[in-house]
Amino acid sequence: MTMKTAVSTIVEQARKNYYPSASYLELQVVLLVLEVHARIAEESHHFHHLVSYLICTFHNNHFLLEKRGALIVRRLCVLLGAEKVYREFSTILESEVDLDFASVMVQALNLILLTSTELGELRSLLKKSLVDSCGKDLFQSLYASWRHSPMATISLCLLAQAYSHASCVIQSLGEEDINVKFLVQLDKLIRLLETPVFAYLRLQLLEPGKHTWLLKTLYGLLMLLPQQSAAFKILRTRLKTVPFSENIKRTSSANPYSQILQVTEDGNRNQDTQNYSAINFPSLLQQFEHMQLQHRNHLKDQLQSRKSASALTLSQVPFFGFCSHI
Repeated sequence: MTMKTAVSTIVEQARKNYYPSASYLELQVVLLVLEVHARIAEESHHFHHLVSYLICTFHNNHFLLEKRGALIVRRLCVLLGAEKVYREFSTILESEVDLDFASVMVQALNLILLTSTELGELRSLLKKSLVDSCGKDLFQSLYASWRHSPMATISLCLLAQAYSHASCVIQSLGEEDINVKFLVQLDKLIRLLETPVFAYLRLQLLEPGKHTWLLKTLYGLLMLLPQQSAAFKILRTRLKTVPFSENIKRTSSANPYSQILQVTEDGNRNQDTQNYSAINFPSLLQQFEHMQLQHRNHLKDQLQSRKSASALTLSQVPFFGFCSHI
């Protein structure tokens, strides 16, 4: 039985059953189809085909990605293993030619990674990226496609506790990168920082001298937010609770933003600097900047195409002027 035949059979059987509502029927069909796909995809070449098929389907149907994407990805992670699924998604999306879709898809995968209980073990592995070879390999594998989205990249760095690199990514952002879409994603991240997933990060704020780069990263995000936004107030409130200890050279000003710049960076700059040689972060930063340059050029091409199309449309509109008779 082929994959298409199996899926068609499952759907037809599901339709013959009576469910409380159409939405429940749809949900059951999706879950059954996924189980069929997962059984077929146990072999490696079928697995690659399955993930490619899902990405193609999401590309052609953004509504499906928005409404059912999280359910599909989470269920697939349960059936086939979260690390295996996410590595394959990243490998395929790394070479995605539709940059807009790649960014949207990566953002969706990143949100699932940060919120789903099914991916708890994957998050735990990422937290060991600086001290464990398996965590390092996973971090680099995801980074290859996560760089399609600045906010997804920063989120990944926060999970991996690669705070120094997160700060470098923030500093590398240009004016074109900080747009409405970016701010919406940033707003989501700030709210997620208050969830149990990032409890370890908030606890690290109790030792500001040890986690200098974490503080710089959070203040960097704060400076990118509009001051009147709810996300700005949430993050500012959190940073006000940081206990500035003897490691902080306090200035006469009570402004916490000036205090953070005076953090003493003696022998213990940050937890991740001790393991910096394990991952080539300068190379990753170059890759990130190169990908963002592609996205900027793509955006410029889109704007230019729209301008050209508008100009062409206007040129085809008859002009009714006035003529004078002598």
